[in-house]
Amino acid sequence: MDSRVRLSAEVKSFCYPDGTQAMHDISLKVKRGEFTGILGSNGSGKTTLLKIMDGLLKDFEGSVQLDGRNIRKLSPKDIYKKVGLFFQNPDDQLFAPTVYEDVAFGPMNMGFPEHEVAARIIAALRDVEMEGYAKKAIHALSFGQKKRICIAGLLAMGHEVLLLDEPTAGLDPMGEYKMMNLLTKLNREKGVTIVMATHSVDLVPLFLHRLYILSSGTIVRGGVPEDVFDTPEDMAKIRLRLPQVAELIYRLKHEDKVPFGKMPLTIGEARREILKTVERNA
Repeated sequence: MDSRVRLSAEVKSFCYPDGTQAMHDISLKVKRGEFTGILGSNGSGKTTLLKIMDGLLKDFEGSVQLDGRNIRKLSPKDIYKKVGLFFQNPDDQLFAPTVYEDVAFGPMNMGFPEHEVAARIIAALRDVEMEGYAKKAIHALSFGQKKRICIAGLLAMGHEVLLLDEPTAGLDPMGEYKMMNLLTKLNREKGVTIVMATHSVDLVPLFLHRLYILSSGTIVRGGVPEDVFDTPEDMAKIRLRLPQVAELIYRLKHEDKVPFGKMPLTIGEARREILKTVERNA
């Protein structure tokens, strides 16, 4: 196996206890230091796939490899030394009265001495831009702050791979971009490998290295974002849409016959493409 691949999943089939097939024909690889997205509509299987990749669900046909080792053969402690799962609702993950106690829980249970636990808490809170909140009561935090403390708890345990289930859900637009900028900083500056499940198509092109689209429990396409997004009609078939700026350029090109070149996915790319088109036709 490629030594750069930290996490890979080859899931032929996974069924719920009642026999309903939830996943089939899944194949994905996450390389060291990548920011990977799993994009899908509600009910597409994103959360189930993350739980399989985290080793929480083992009754599937296929294999998941963590650093080249079969995750089924690893102990929970071996897995959680490296991989952390972030739940969509932070209230499902936070339980201690204060920020310090909650972030401390993981490293304490991993057996680290008290002075190292304290150092890890300080570093983790700094990494999520929550310095000064150690004594704060959990119930006094905003929804977005709670999400950051959840991430701090994973970082304090030394997790090198984060599996994030809809990390921007429930946040306002500014909160979404703050969260994505935080995750990008952890990825680019700290080298944290990130797998993010989301249905937010407008955020995807701005931050991700690689993207997989999940529909009805299977991956229907994957690659760099500009290669994955297709026509509005094809995206609608899997209950998704193009990023809004791409939708606009697509309509201008195909319905209004404006001679654009490539399809831009971000405002910056669209601006450059529009300026080039204007210059060509001046």
